[in-house]
Amino acid sequence: MKPIVTLIAPGNMGASLGERLTANGIEVRTSLEGRSAATIERAQSAGMIGVDDDTLYDVDIVLSVLPPSEAMPLVERMAKRLGAMEKPPLFVDCNAVSSQSAEKMAAIMGEAGAPFVDGGIIGGPARVGYGPKLYVSGERAEEIAVLNDYGLFVPVLDGPVGAASALKMSYAGITKGLTAIGTSMVLAAEQAGAGEALYKELADTQSQLLERFSRTIPNMFSKARRWGPEMQEISEFVSERAGEEQVYQGFAALYERIAEDFEGENKETETLRVFFRRSDKRDEV
Repeated sequence: MKPIVTLIAPGNMGASLGERLTANGIEVRTSLEGRSAATIERAQSAGMIGVDDDTLYDVDIVLSVLPPSEAMPLVERMAKRLGAMEKPPLFVDCNAVSSQSAEKMAAIMGEAGAPFVDGGIIGGPARVGYGPKLYVSGERAEEIAVLNDYGLFVPVLDGPVGAASALKMSYAGITKGLTAIGTSMVLAAEQAGAGEALYKELADTQSQLLERFSRTIPNMFSKARRWGPEMQEISEFVSERAGEEQVYQGFAALYERIAEDFEGENKETETLRVFFRRSDKRDEV
């Protein structure tokens, strides 16, 4: 029997997962109350069904796909409600939160009598020919693997709640951490008048890294607002080791600053764009 899925919420990632499931015959419900016209249109285009609160959780699986800062408040609001149901759905937190946060969520749900599965998404929104991985862990994680039959890629980790989030934190700490390092050093070099020299040196000795930065740094601008809180979660994830917590707090502050600049004066973002436009000039030579 096909599971019925509720997806919270239909942002870019959530709607892409919803569309993949609906295209494979799954009924996907969501809440559209108070959402913007763009969000409603995105959900409807994905084939998702807007329902009221009474129907929203009368499903088999709930996938929570939210900004990190909204993940815990949702669990706190929904725990007692789900626990009071005769057959509560499996609640999967798919958000970029620390393993410590995932463990706290599991404890809140467990105390209320609601089942919890830890999840972590690696990759961008689903599109034709591509889908991200939704890693899951915890006592009932195997039950989420049914979604592999309906268009999602759901690897099950052999580990407790916190394992999937730890993988997400580790992976994002490397990939988005590298982007933060590149962003910081390019801006510093340009401010000191060494931008052109840095570009030439990277092109001569670190061409693969330069090619990576030329893609990931400009692509980061519109995502920086979300990446700041994610860096804070990674900071908590590594907080037991001296120095590492502060590194990711610094990355969080950097991404928050880039987000403000991108949404405002575009001074630093334009400096970064100009730096990487040198590649076009070199190609013309």
